[in-house]
Amino acid sequence: MKRALYFLCAAGIFAAAFVLPSVRSSAGSSASNTVFPRPALDDSIAQAKGQQVAVVSGGCFWGVQAVFAHVRGVISTTSGYAGGTEDTAHYEMVGTGQTSHAESVKVVFDPSQITYGQLLMVFFSVAHNPTELNKQGPDWGSQYRSSIFYSNEGQKKIAEAYIAQLGAAKVFSQKIVTVVVPLKEFYPAEEYHQDYVKRHPNNPYIMINDLPKLSSLKKQFPDLYRE
Repeated sequence: MKRALYFLCAAGIFAAAFVLPSVRSSAGSSASNTVFPRPALDDSIAQAKGQQVAVVSGGCFWGVQAVFAHVRGVISTTSGYAGGTEDTAHYEMVGTGQTSHAESVKVVFDPSQITYGQLLMVFFSVAHNPTELNKQGPDWGSQYRSSIFYSNEGQKKIAEAYIAQLGAAKVFSQKIVTVVVPLKEFYPAEEYHQDYVKRHPNNPYIMINDLPKLSSLKKQFPDLYRE
């Protein structure tokens, strides 16, 4: 539930800085100096243009949507709800944490420009902290859980293999808690949630929690970043 003062995604919690999990490398460097691994199992770049869909959740959908909107090869992004039923896919109800929904983002992408695995690389490294259970930064509740909603067996295999790869490499100092579950349905959120970061860049919550993600995306993946 976002409060009027700082427009938080969690009820009753004051704005706090979003902190990425510590990342380990063989040299023991920090996340900013670590080359995030590409998925060992991934699709090949398609020979022809097309459209595929990825759905993920990792905290407040404002920041996650903003990150993917700046990724090369992404055609469109939509904030919404996944995991619950249509009758409860409404912001005030999802905010109670009792609907089974997670604030999610639907990413439509061109597989001739970017792969599903590359999108997951951005998701794990920049878009959110995959080691936080039922919370993300200042936002608490199961509606902020880390999830990958797969739409086919190929996506499931890539997602599970990448989580295993990151775990085996001890990329994060804590266990990844992201769940990989089938996508039953995605419900777009209310219009005022769409492109929220772009429309409200001076909102204190956005400045503290989301704009740093865009800076990290540009710095870590300049080949994938677009204005």
